[in-house]
Amino acid sequence: MTTRRNFIKSAPALGAAFAVAPTFISEEGAAYAQSATPAEGHFHPKGKAPSEHTLKILAEARNTLPFSDTRDFDEQARGFIAPMPEDTIMADSGNIAWDMASFRFFDEDKDWPSIHPSLQRISRLNQNYGLYEVIPGIYQVRGLDLSDVSFVRGETGWVVIDPLMSAETSRAAWNLFQEHVGDGLPVTAVIYSHSHGDHWGGVRGIVDEADVHAGKVEIIAPRAFMEFTISENVYAGNAMNRRLSYQYGQQLPINPYGFAGQGLGHRVSLGAVGLIAPTKIIEEDIEYLEVDGVRMVFQNTPGTEAPSNMNTYIPGMKALWMAENITGTLHNIYTLRGAPVRDPLRWSKYISRALHLFGEEAEVMFQSHHWPRWGNDRIQEVMRAQRDMYAHFNNQVLHFANQGVTINQIQNVYEMPKNLQNEWHCRGYHGSPEHNSRGVIQRYLGFWDANPATLIPPSPEASAPLYVEMMGGSDKIMAKGQELFAAGEYKMAVEVLNKLFLAENDNQPARDLLADCYEQLGYQQENPGLRNSYLSGAYKLRSGISDAPTVSSTSADVIRAMSTELFLNFLGIKMDSRKAEGMRFTINLVTPDNGEKFIIEMENATLTNIEGYQADNPDLTLVIDRSDLEMTMMGAVDLGSVEIHFEFRRAAQALMIAVKLR
Repeated sequence: MTTRRNFIKSAPALGAAFAVAPTFISEEGAAYAQSATPAEGHFHPKGKAPSEHTLKILAEARNTLPFSDTRDFDEQARGFIAPMPEDTIMADSGNIAWDMASFRFFDEDKDWPSIHPSLQRISRLNQNYGLYEVIPGIYQVRGLDLSDVSFVRGETGWVVIDPLMSAETSRAAWNLFQEHVGDGLPVTAVIYSHSHGDHWGGVRGIVDEADVHAGKVEIIAPRAFMEFTISENVYAGNAMNRRLSYQYGQQLPINPYGFAGQGLGHRVSLGAVGLIAPTKIIEEDIEYLEVDGVRMVFQNTPGTEAPSNMNTYIPGMKALWMAENITGTLHNIYTLRGAPVRDPLRWSKYISRALHLFGEEAEVMFQSHHWPRWGNDRIQEVMRAQRDMYAHFNNQVLHFANQGVTINQIQNVYEMPKNLQNEWHCRGYHGSPEHNSRGVIQRYLGFWDANPATLIPPSPEASAPLYVEMMGGSDKIMAKGQELFAAGEYKMAVEVLNKLFLAENDNQPARDLLADCYEQLGYQQENPGLRNSYLSGAYKLRSGISDAPTVSSTSADVIRAMSTELFLNFLGIKMDSRKAEGMRFTINLVTPDNGEKFIIEMENATLTNIEGYQADNPDLTLVIDRSDLEMTMMGAVDLGSVEIHFEFRRAAQALMIAVKLR
């Protein structure tokens, strides 16, 4: 146990702490008093410096991780053409869409004691901010968003792969590219590698939709792209955005004590997100296509990093695009923002197939985050390690599960093989071994840990007062929390303090001590999502704020891009069924301009739809062109103002009622 003498030697500010907290007279109390001193340079007045326990963990990482392997820095710098001249990119709406200046502290030759050294390493690598040549004919602009945008030379123009998250950052990347390389040639095609927003949201920054409709620009996407773009970003959009604020630290200031990068890139841009629906869907498992004269081989990889996903090989250039299936990190099997758990065994097998189809001859491998790998030996090395990493998660976690290890234990049992731990591109900069291992069990076995006590548990806030009572009240819990904090047992301290917080939400000393525990746990994390989640929790507890209002992922542009069926599905989710008790009606919906027909039924407080059918005796028949329906879908006009034909039977306003039940 740490003694008071040791703390006095290491904490010159301790006397001041005792002056304001003279009742802390135990050795554990002395330790907590020392921790109460605000850290110099911290963004919050209650913010603390890393404790000796945290510093020890970070020092061990610094001494044991393979920092002598600097190949990533060599590959990151290769092919540099020009920097992005402006650190700030403004959004069209007037806010700052991208601010590189706030990350310049990573350029300092300094080891920040509040940042895990491995996380600091990847954030320094993500300082690449400009235009790079991959090989002649393939270029990337990096560092303007969470993802990178790539440009491939076609016969008449440029094929763009993954046009970032926002129109403004995408436009800035295109302008930088055109200034140095693009020769004034137009965009002739856009490839969306997968269904996540940072790979399609900036399309309107480089493409005019009128050119798409005119056939001048082709939009290519993998099988089921629109279905999963909507379901992952819209169906559970509000819940996902609230969780995303933790994973991505959206309320944290960019600061060595706060947000310190996102691993995949620095962070998500804050500009205008748009979507232009694909004009060409890659349907086959392996499909060959000429894109502006460039022969490409597409490999659908559903259920990997995204449910709709594809790799691309360009044989004439021996260039392999691995989308987000291989990047410079262990990726998420379970993602903290919330998404269907990915299939690590399938992921591994798709990498293996890509290796044997393309990787044994490819001379460059590039992707939507980080930097390329050159040379066939290096490509195969990375592909084989990434393949084995995801397979190991699947196999070893299930091995433990079959021995009785549960979803609430596996994070403390599972370890990656040592040789994979020593590969930088297998470190947990997006996924972590802790939450990925739990995700594997969730995928196969679900949330239950096979203990009947946890089958139908009370809500945490309902049971918390009983815990507080049985533990002897808040004073005893606080004393134990301080003791555990002083010993560096932060997770155990959180166990008891969280009960007190839930029972006495306005107990600010309890909130502050819990925040102090979260903060130290945050500093200790290599994984940015874990760090951000802990530090966001500390920030909210100290500042007395709840979750911030979430940004809606159901923008007008995304809504308009939905199929009619997806929109009707979404309407059923938006509807508050409690307001529809006892309501029953049937609607025939017809959209003549695209030939669609639907039955929409309200029964049992549930709104359902089926495509391709019409009811014999509907309460309402609604005939409206899809182009007019889109205006209502986006909220641009009220349904009643659109020129439509109603055939009334018993409920002329039924659809309007359904739309408003939310």
